[in-house]
Order: sequence, then structure tokens, then C-alpha cells
Amino acid sequence: MTGVKVKDIVPAAQNNINTEFILLEKGKTTTEGQNKTCLSLVADETAAVHFQLWGEECQAFEAGDIIRLSKGIFSYNRNSLVLRAGKRGKVEKVGEFTMAFVETPNMSEIRWIPDPTNSNKYIQQDILSTHSRIFPPKY
Repeated sequence: MTGVKVKDIVPAAQNNINTEFILLEKGKTTTEGQNKTCLSLVADETAAVHFQLWGEECQAFEAGDIIRLSKGIFSYNRNSLVLRAGKRGKVEKVGEFTMAFVETPNMSEIRWIPDPTNSNKYIQQDILSTHSRIFPPKY
């Protein structure tokens, strides 16, 4: 499957991101009402990003899984940018362990602002952190 690389993902309102990545780390599952969510760190060979798992996805995927995202969305969730499947998107496991990846830059740790020349797009303003502050590097 050819899709967008993680480093090329930008915030948008449309559900149209098709990509593949490896799940590096999962955070704790939290429950609000009937909604179960789990924030995770995923990456490909170009960059990393925070990925929000919803409902049954929280138990369906483990670290080392290679995941294909179809019709995903990169948007704000509680003032934090996360990649997620959304209502129309789909995630599926397509392999395990054999994928090159980098942990920096983390696309969720960049401050994005509306593009002054096109109000439908966002551009990078500055980097908050080179790595995930939620999932700090182990070394």
C-alpha cells in the first residue's frame, strides 16, 4: 500500500489519511462514559506521532504490530494533536516487528497554526519537543 508518510501528515478536518506505521508503545486505557480510549506512540521511517485507539482497538493492538490506517484523521483531541481512525476510518494489523522507524520528529509535538495564505490548511509554527513528552525516549 502506498500512503502518506508520517512526516507529511498535517492537521485537517477531512478523513483521508492512508498510511502504515509500527506501534511502539501504548499508554493506559481510560474510560469516559461508554468510550474507551488508549493513546499510543506510532512511527514509520520518517517520523513518529501519537495515535488514539478507541474502544476494541485498545485490546486489538500491541507494541510491535504494524498497522494500516485507512481514511484516518489528524486533529485536536483535548488540545493535543493525535492521529486516529475517526468514525469513517479503519485500522488493521498487517504485520509484526519488521519495519524501520524513527522516534523523532514527533508530529504531535509541533505547534501548528492556520496558513495565512490558505485558511483550510495548517503550517508548522514551532517544535514543542523533538520527541514525545508522553512517551519519553528510553535511552
